[in-house]
Amino acid sequence: MKIKAIVTGASGMVGEGVLHECLLHPDVEEVLVVGRRTAGVHHPKLKEILHNNFFDLSPVKDQLRGYNACFFCLGVSSVGMKEKEYHHLTYDLTMHMATILADQNPGMTFCYVSGAGTDSTEHGKMMWARVKGQTENDLLRLPFKAAYMFRPGFMKPTKGLKNTLKAYKFISWLYPVVRPLFPKYVSTLRELGLAMIHAATRGYEKQVLEVKDIVKLAQ
Repeated sequence: MKIKAIVTGASGMVGEGVLHECLLHPDVEEVLVVGRRTAGVHHPKLKEILHNNFFDLSPVKDQLRGYNACFFCLGVSSVGMKEKEYHHLTYDLTMHMATILADQNPGMTFCYVSGAGTDSTEHGKMMWARVKGQTENDLLRLPFKAAYMFRPGFMKPTKGLKNTLKAYKFISWLYPVVRPLFPKYVSTLRELGLAMIHAATRGYEKQVLEVKDIVKLAQ
């Protein structure tokens, strides 16, 4: 199966890493990056749509048709945010785009980057985890061909990429030590990208993937 994928969040660390794996992978024949600013990458497989308002995709809606995978890596930190604002930028934004994609591409596999510790009950103490849990639950109700929720923990960044978070740059040297000690919480960014591609081409037995599932599916 060949993939025509939409990637969001490509100007961030996770999205850039996933885009990198898509451009390298032989099963991905076309990639459309949708973002507020350019990913700064040039490749024969790659197209870009620059669009400022993700809460109104009507001007670019028709350009989102004809794709069979979406790797949704767009997200914001909850640090310093009230729940209403975080919910708007996480749940509302994601569901708006996902609903359009499900309507435009009923044969699409939708892969959402959530996070380790996400609360599927939607009633836990951690605000961000509740919001992510609601987002996951409602994404799984949309009429996609398949949908997978990815919950990565600490990820070793991909060497040479420009959007690696500073904290990861400083602590990535610990990766060889912490991975064998905490295998349930540690993977590489490359493994996340490969796992998302394989979810679209092969499928997976679970819809919610923890770190151990991400590592397994990446193989």
